[in-house]
Amino acid sequence: MDFQLIWFILIAVLFIGYFFLEGFDFGVGILMPFISRDEVDRRVCINTIGPFWDANEVWLITAGGAMFAAFPHWYATLFSGFYLPLLLILLALIFRAVGFEFRSKVNKMFWKRSADHFIFWGSLIPAFIWGVALTNIVMGLPIGEDMNFTGGFFGLLSPYAILGGLASTVVFTLHGAVFLTLRTEGPLMERAAKVAEKMWIPSGVLLLVFALLGYRYTILFDDLGLIPGTLPILTVLAFVAGYFLLKLGRTGWSFTATGATIVFGTIVAFEGLFPLLMPSTLNPDWSLTIYNSSSSELTLTIMSVVALIFLPLILGYQGYSYYVFKKRVTRDSIPTH
Repeated sequence: MDFQLIWFILIAVLFIGYFFLEGFDFGVGILMPFISRDEVDRRVCINTIGPFWDANEVWLITAGGAMFAAFPHWYATLFSGFYLPLLLILLALIFRAVGFEFRSKVNKMFWKRSADHFIFWGSLIPAFIWGVALTNIVMGLPIGEDMNFTGGFFGLLSPYAILGGLASTVVFTLHGAVFLTLRTEGPLMERAAKVAEKMWIPSGVLLLVFALLGYRYTILFDDLGLIPGTLPILTVLAFVAGYFLLKLGRTGWSFTATGATIVFGTIVAFEGLFPLLMPSTLNPDWSLTIYNSSSSELTLTIMSVVALIFLPLILGYQGYSYYVFKKRVTRDSIPTH
């Protein structure tokens, strides 16, 4: 069996799940200061993602662990080259967790406002940096013959990479806005829907510019899908459908469409890279691939057996948690004392 291919697909699935699920978490955290009118609204926003946000981050932890075990050279090069960006993501997620977990521990306005800042910046910074990081990977990186990253931090901040960060941020924000229309009621739900409607068209223009420039600055569009261009077209169609479904009041389907936009967009990145993991701009022969970066066959075999046993259990548990907490969060459910 081609275990390298299997684990490339599994890691792609883990990142797809992470961006889909953590995406609406980030969106809610980014939007909370702007659509909340009082303390109760803020509590409602937090409670919509309260049962899910920490479990959603498990997808990232699992993806990192899978990279380390299945493709250690990829893990080493990625974490050394992106050390500072990944450290910023880690710190942002830590402060975000502090905001969620300790906001209600001290009943003082200064403490609650500080926690709100932690949640906002802890959502915005990762949403932006993930877009910058993924854009840099599909653009190619200065990787030497020894598989080491030879660039610097500021080299990662090209105009196109920053545009990628803005693109990921607006998609996650839209995803979060539509999620709030599913999980809230009354004026808060209406404000979330209006924010999504107002953001959709300018966000679409931004994403279109990003996609068109991708034909010049990335390696993604050489050969995509069984029919070339299928996945990018599906991404565009999903994004457009989300807008019209929201206008029609079909918020559930609109959320599915924004999620599909994230899913198809991430698949475009991984399929466009395959079989590369990190393309080298110095010499194509120095690129990291699923074959020159992988662990031994025995390691991959053992990992596959473990994944086959535990992955369905984890998916079942998380799916059940979403089923249990599927009801809308209302203002009446928030204690006033």
